[in-house]
Amino acid sequence: MDSPAMDKAVILARGLGTRMRKEDEAAGLDEKQRKMAETGVKALIPIGRPFLDYVLSGLADAGYRRICLVVAPEHDVIRQYYHEEVRLTRVEIQFAVQVDPNGTADAVAAAEPFAGDDDFLVINSDNYYPQEALCGLRQQDGFATALFEQDAMFAGSNIAADRIRQFAVGKIDAGGHLERILEKPAADTLADLPRPLWLSMNCWRFGPAIFDACRAIQPSARGELELPDAVQHTIDVLGHPFRAVTVRAPVLDMTSRRDIASVAEKLAGTEVSL
Repeated sequence: MDSPAMDKAVILARGLGTRMRKEDEAAGLDEKQRKMAETGVKALIPIGRPFLDYVLSGLADAGYRRICLVVAPEHDVIRQYYHEEVRLTRVEIQFAVQVDPNGTADAVAAAEPFAGDDDFLVINSDNYYPQEALCGLRQQDGFATALFEQDAMFAGSNIAADRIRQFAVGKIDAGGHLERILEKPAADTLADLPRPLWLSMNCWRFGPAIFDACRAIQPSARGELELPDAVQHTIDVLGHPFRAVTVRAPVLDMTSRRDIASVAEKLAGTEVSL
């Protein structure tokens, strides 16, 4: 049974869209797609309607009603679209501004006023997640993450196999809890992990303690505050275990211009209701 308290979702939409801005004549975009791709705002790439509409509709189908979009200060086009151009009947949308692109943990921290004392979902704006993940996280009690079977990603995602092999892997203990996220693990590390491999696609259930973790961690080697580091701090220092919700269904990805056609094909016939 779904938890009535778990109806908040935070969508990280502040990304710079560097790969989406990159020209790719082979992508075969129409004029509207090309113009939006040039802005780097992946969430509004039109595939019949903006990609983010499909993401929001999926959240509404899973029972999420209050949504916070974490955006950049200059992302007026997203604000305008959801405040002025589309009628919302199933979800309420608020915005949080991440002033500088200081990493995913910093982006989550920007949503603290929205989340308050409630548990909430966190997902990417350029991924379309299956209902098994969105509903599965609502049914948990406390911190959790959805991890996706690598073989299911190979079979059903639009993401190239060589990219999938580079994704972070969740290490799960015997009790079904996340031990850690292994970012770009070495071949010998992967060889020692049990099969199947479970991939992390940035799909989380958090409680308010995550904000303490986001404030406690130091920048990574890339100079950013990384969400996996905040998760590890929550587990190791704050003592909150993360239930691993294992999902045998794919995630779609809208990272580059070449992804647009394949995502459109996968989502063809999907009904959208906001």
